[in-house]
Amino acid sequence: MRPLVTIGISTYNRADGYLQPALRSALAQGYPNLEIVISDNGSTDNTEDFIKSFNDSRIRYFKQEENIGANGNFNFCLEQAKGAYFLLLHDDDILDRDMVESCMSAVGDNTNLGIIRTGTRVINAKGEIIAHNPNRMEGLSATGLFINWFTQQTAFYFCSTLFHTERLKEIGGLKTRTNVFEDVVAIAKLAARYGHGNVYENKASFRLHGQNKGSSINSVNEWADDSLYLLEVLAEELPGDAERLKQYGQPYLCRRLYRYASKLPTFSERVKSYAWIYKTFGYTYSPMRYLYLRTVRQVKDILRPYVKRGKPQVLKG
Repeated sequence: MRPLVTIGISTYNRADGYLQPALRSALAQGYPNLEIVISDNGSTDNTEDFIKSFNDSRIRYFKQEENIGANGNFNFCLEQAKGAYFLLLHDDDILDRDMVESCMSAVGDNTNLGIIRTGTRVINAKGEIIAHNPNRMEGLSATGLFINWFTQQTAFYFCSTLFHTERLKEIGGLKTRTNVFEDVVAIAKLAARYGHGNVYENKASFRLHGQNKGSSINSVNEWADDSLYLLEVLAEELPGDAERLKQYGQPYLCRRLYRYASKLPTFSERVKSYAWIYKTFGYTYSPMRYLYLRTVRQVKDILRPYVKRGKPQVLKG
């Protein structure tokens, strides 16, 4: 029998929305040895009735008596997992039918790796594809994995990552200082200690919408704290490459934080935040450069509908 794989679904009040395609995508997996752990974080809608309507023996459903927070619910799913590998599927994301099969086949059902990853597409609230992020990896070093992430050759998402279940539990589960980079820190520790497997193709869809964690305008300090913590973890896990990782990591994390800072409500708050980020991350990426390139992209987006095959169309009137 092939290794058991656990898909954990953490959900809250989405029975009539995103949970439906998320759960159906888990149940549609072609991989033969699967369990689905669903932790309902105290929903007040018809989540329980919806899940029980499937009557599928692979599902183990738990309902929290009170809301234990998103991160608490993630880790509850992990605690219940019995599989050799654990995939955390947020209740707004979607798996391709062959996601788990692709991962396990790519490593020959090896159950000793820290993580196994695929590429990820990004979809909007309506399910329309807005970005493709294939998993571009050359070699199997953990340093290479993170340099590829810092240079945007690959992307980290829960929905496209299988974690070694017991080893993820051993490192304390999904937990960081502010619990916004809990997946990336876990990837760093497990890949550095136990290696990683890779699938190039996109096999999962991350849904980008107004309720995503990174959409919060109050999250800049949280992201900054966890970004610094991530760099510390990388230095501890990969000491021989610490300076190289810092060289690539600081400007990348700077750009991410500028994006969150750009959502702050007032001009003065944004300016103060940009300056603080620039200083905190070693003056490695100028906010002026970020704002310039952001403006260029916005102008291109505005002009795109009026440009055909590289030639401008003249608007009459």
